[in-house]
Amino acid sequence: MKIRTKLTMQFASIIALILILFSLVVYYFTSLYRQDDFYNRILRRAEVAARHVLEADEVGEDQRRQNLIQFYHELPHEAVRIYNSSGDLKFSNGEGDLGVTPAILERIRREGVLEYDIDVRQVVGIRYQDSTGDFVVLASSIDAYSLRKLQNLKIILVVGFLGSMVVVIIAGWAFAKQALLPITKVVSEVKQISANDLHLRLSNADGKDELSHLAQTFNSMLDRLELAFEMQSTFVSNASHELRTPLTTMIGELEVALMKPREPEEYQRVLQSTLEDARLLTELSNGLLQIAQASIDPSKVKQSYLRFDELVWMARDQTLKRQPKARIDIDFSNFPDDENRLVVRGNEALLLIAVVNVLENAIKFSPNGRVAVGQIEVQKHDVVLRVQDQGLGISQEDLKHVFVPFFRADNVRNITGHGIGLPLTERILKMHRGSINVSSQINKGTEVTISLPQAYVIIPI
Repeated sequence: MKIRTKLTMQFASIIALILILFSLVVYYFTSLYRQDDFYNRILRRAEVAARHVLEADEVGEDQRRQNLIQFYHELPHEAVRIYNSSGDLKFSNGEGDLGVTPAILERIRREGVLEYDIDVRQVVGIRYQDSTGDFVVLASSIDAYSLRKLQNLKIILVVGFLGSMVVVIIAGWAFAKQALLPITKVVSEVKQISANDLHLRLSNADGKDELSHLAQTFNSMLDRLELAFEMQSTFVSNASHELRTPLTTMIGELEVALMKPREPEEYQRVLQSTLEDARLLTELSNGLLQIAQASIDPSKVKQSYLRFDELVWMARDQTLKRQPKARIDIDFSNFPDDENRLVVRGNEALLLIAVVNVLENAIKFSPNGRVAVGQIEVQKHDVVLRVQDQGLGISQEDLKHVFVPFFRADNVRNITGHGIGLPLTERILKMHRGSINVSSQINKGTEVTISLPQAYVIIPI
């Protein structure tokens, strides 16, 4: 069922329930008021009949004439019965069954006044004391006029309800259409967005209502999708370039070597060059494998408690083994009083790769001095390592793509590398609920900040 139909049905059901309750209340209280009002009128008729019949010889001529006049102002289908204390009928006027039984007479004598119905006829019985004894006077009538009005009221309420429901359904359908118009517009705009039109955005994102919030959320998702598609395109382009270059070089070297017989030294040179290109391809393959490993479910990676400062020192030693001429200064001056705050939880091998990549990048892009500076800080909930270099720097445009595998900025194309280090580091840190941030200025250097959450455990000595 469509939302528009569902809203219309719900709207109509609520209004129908309200109208039904309203109609029942109006009909019930109107009927109750009519019944009570007519009982009072019959009661007065019973008193008039009693005075006319039982006090005729006890009052003066004027009062008797007045009682007679009041008695003959009869109600429709009126019937009057008067019984003495022995239960004998003393007076009867009008036709109709009043349902008089000895039990009814006894109940009237006991209670003084009794009201009851016989079908549409209403009966009132009263006990009337006179100088000649106690009597029971019963008067009854049929409120035909009011009953007809009550029946007309019922018809009016039913017809009014049905007519109102027709109006409500039409109004509800129009209301649902108007209420869902923004959603219909969103659906129409979403249908226009494809992989080639990710720059399009929803237009209803400037308001404060829920639909505007939905549009804002959807636009944010489109921003991420557009960035992901752009990163994917960049990855494919850069990966193709990085993989094609050594393969092209290898093929070219081998084709030249096979064009004519050559000296053993020349073959050795070609084989050495081919070996270097093959090693380069191996490094690229290993980098892709490490990125894939860093993207698996973190729960499947074995983790343990590690001292972050010791991890950084191990990474420094590994980096210096690969770059013997480099210089790496680690600042341990901001150590906390509680050394347990340096403890993190993670996979030692993966975290070591992440820190080594950051240090090697700092050395690779630094000037001839090959100096990198690392500073360890302990914040409220995280342990942070800041690594600075005085290298070429990265432009603000290229900073958006530094975590895309195989991406390399234009100003470092002449420096050996594959563009795998930072993307791999980011994946590893995300796996450990950490983060990495890169800030840079052209010709002033780059600062890389990595952070990991503290484990808050006590390592026994």
